[in-house]
Amino acid sequence: MKQPQAKKIPHALTRHGETRIDNYYWLRDDDRQNPDVLAYLNAENDYGKAVMAPLEHLQERVMQEIVDRIPQQDHSVPYAKNGYWYQSRYEQGNEYPGYFRQRIDAPENEPWQLLLDGNQRAAHSDFYTMGALTVSPDNQVMALAEDFLSRRQYGIRFRNLSSGSWYPEVLIDASSSVAWANDSRTLYYVRKHPKTLLAYQVWRHELGHPQSDDQLVYEEKDESFHLSVHKTTSEHFILIALYSTTTSEIMLIDAAYPDAQPQVFCPRRRDHEYSIDHYDHQFYIRSNRDGKNFGLYRSQWLAEARWETLIAPRDHVVMEDFQLFRHWLVVEERQRGVSTLRQINWQTGESFGIAFDDPAYVTWLAYNPTPESDTVRYGYSSMTTPTTLFELNMETGERRVLKQTPVPGFASEEYKSEHLWITVRDGTEVPVSLVYHRKHFQRGKNPLLVYGYGAYGSSLDASFGTSRLSLLERGFVYAIVHVRGGGELGQQWYDDGRLLAKMNSFTDFIDVTEALVAKGYGHPQQLYAMGGSAGGLLMGSVINLAPSLFNGVVAQVPFVDVVTTMLDPSIPLTTGEYDEWGNPEEAEFYHYIRQYSPYDNVAAKAYPHLLVTTGLHDSQVQYWEPAKWVVKLREQKTNDALLLLCTDMDSGHGGKSGRFKSYEGVALEFAFLIGLAQGSLTSESDH
Repeated sequence: MKQPQAKKIPHALTRHGETRIDNYYWLRDDDRQNPDVLAYLNAENDYGKAVMAPLEHLQERVMQEIVDRIPQQDHSVPYAKNGYWYQSRYEQGNEYPGYFRQRIDAPENEPWQLLLDGNQRAAHSDFYTMGALTVSPDNQVMALAEDFLSRRQYGIRFRNLSSGSWYPEVLIDASSSVAWANDSRTLYYVRKHPKTLLAYQVWRHELGHPQSDDQLVYEEKDESFHLSVHKTTSEHFILIALYSTTTSEIMLIDAAYPDAQPQVFCPRRRDHEYSIDHYDHQFYIRSNRDGKNFGLYRSQWLAEARWETLIAPRDHVVMEDFQLFRHWLVVEERQRGVSTLRQINWQTGESFGIAFDDPAYVTWLAYNPTPESDTVRYGYSSMTTPTTLFELNMETGERRVLKQTPVPGFASEEYKSEHLWITVRDGTEVPVSLVYHRKHFQRGKNPLLVYGYGAYGSSLDASFGTSRLSLLERGFVYAIVHVRGGGELGQQWYDDGRLLAKMNSFTDFIDVTEALVAKGYGHPQQLYAMGGSAGGLLMGSVINLAPSLFNGVVAQVPFVDVVTTMLDPSIPLTTGEYDEWGNPEEAEFYHYIRQYSPYDNVAAKAYPHLLVTTGLHDSQVQYWEPAKWVVKLREQKTNDALLLLCTDMDSGHGGKSGRFKSYEGVALEFAFLIGLAQGSLTSESDH
C-alpha cells in the first residue's frame, strides 16, 4: 500500500525577522469537518492498518492479556460521608462503573441505592467520561459533570435522589469543577471559553432554573490563569483557586450565604504559589513564600503577616500535600525523588513516618472526607506492587490493607525494580526507575523501553502498570527517566527544565539512555522510547538531536509544533503555557523554542521507526500538530523506517473511554514495539 501523500500549500509565518514556510498549515481545521483533512487522516489510518496487519493477532493477544488482568467484577472500598457510605462497582463485562450509596445506619439487608449507571449514560456515545459526581449537603440532589465528546467540555446535570427524576436544566461549556453551597440549592461551577477552552469564569446556579438565569460570580481577565472551585474541609468556604504556571491566588466564598461575594485570601504576586484549607476555625496554607519547596502555615486571619509557621521550607524536602484531622496533621512530602507520608500529633508535636520497602515507589493521601476520624487512608504502589489502599489508625499505629488491586496471574517475586542515579553531561544526577522480569533479564541483551515526560513540574512516579506486564513478559526492560522539568526533586528541578532551560529535559533523556546501555540494561540496537503530550515533545526533540539512538519511538498525542502554537492565543491552553515554554512574541523565547521545536527542526536524517498517535477531538494538543509533523517527516527522512500516524476519530487527549476499550491504543503501541523487537516489523519498503 502506498504511503499517504499530502498536498503542499505554502503558508508564510513571519516573526522576529525570520519567515518560516509551513507547507502543511492547511491541515488545521478548527471545525474538524474539512473533507480534505479528514480524507488525509483516514488515508493515514488505512495505511497504518495495512502496515500493522501482519501483527493483528499479536495486537489481539496483547489486548486479551491486558483484559485478562482486569477483574471482571470489581468494587471500590466504600467511604463514609455525611451519613452515607459511597461505592463504585464494575460488573461483568461492563466498561463503566455504577455508583451506589447506603445510609450508614441502614439495616444490614437494605439494598444500596443506585445513583448512576455509567454504562447507561455512555450507551449512545462513542466516548464518555464523568468528570464529577457530587451530592448536595442535604443528601437530596446529585450534580453530575459529563463529557460525551472528549474535548473536556462538560455538561452539568442534576438528579433528585428521592424521586430519581432529572431536573430540566443542563449547564453547558463547563469544566468538571463544581461545589455546592450549604443551602443545597446553589451550585458554583466553572465555565470554559468556547474557543480557547480556558476555564475563566465562576457562575452561581440555582437548582431548577435555566442556565440563562445564572449569575456570574467571578471572571479572570488574565489569560495565563486557569481556575477551579472546591470546598474546604470545614465546609464553611467555597474556594475559587486561580493558578498559572508559577503564581496562584485564592478567593473565599462563604458557603452559608447563597449570595456571598468572593473575597481574596492572599493577593497574587508573581512566583508566589499557595493553596489553603480551613478546619476548626483556622486556615492552613501551603506556600512557597519562604522557600521553593513550600512550607506549611496556619492563621485565623487573612493577613499574610499573621501566618504562623508550622513546617518551614527545607532545601531537600518538598512539601507536596497535607490533610487535616481533629488530632492529627498528615503531610505528603518528597525527598530524593521519593514520596513519603508523615503524621504529626497536634497536641504533642510528635511526628511519625510511615515506612515502605520498595526501592522505587509512590505513596499518596487518599480521600479522607471525615476529619473527626483517627484513621487515615493512603495509597501505595511500586513497579512490582499493584495499587494498594491502606488504612492506618494514627492513635494505635495499627495498619491494615483495605484493598490491593487484584491482577490475575501476577507474581510480584518474579519481577525486580531498581532505582538508579545517572550523572549527565553537566554533572547533574538524574534519577531512573526501572523494572524487568527476573527470568528474562540478560545483561546487555534485552530490548529497553525508556519512558519520559518532564514538564509542568509533574512527577512521573514509579507506580505499577498492569498493561506493562505484556512487555516485561517478552523480555523488555522498562525504565522511567525522571528528567528535569518534572517535579520529582522539587521546584528547582522543575525550573531547570523549563523556559530557557528546556533543553536539559532532552539531553537528560539521551544521556540516561546511553548510560543504561553502558550498564547493560538494554541492547544498543534494541532501544525504544515513549512519551505522551509534553512527553511527545520530548520524543520529537530527542529524535532530532539523536536520530540513531533508538530503533523505534512511540509519540502519543505529541506537542510538536511549539513555535506556531505558542504564537496563537486562540488555540486552547496557549496563554496558560507562557510560563512553561516562554512567549515567542519575545525574541529571546522565540529563538530558544525555535531550536528545539520538533516540527521546525525536522531535517534530512535517518529517523527511527515511529508510531504517532492523536485524537481528532484532542483539546490539549490539537490533532494537526502530529499530523503536520508526520507529513514533514515523511517528506524529509532519508531512510525507509516505518512512519505511522494513527488518529482516533472519536476521542481526544486521553484516548478511548471505558476500562477495557481504553487499552486498545496501548495494545497497538505494544504490538508495534514487540514487532520491531522481534523483527516482525521492518521497513516501509516491505509494505
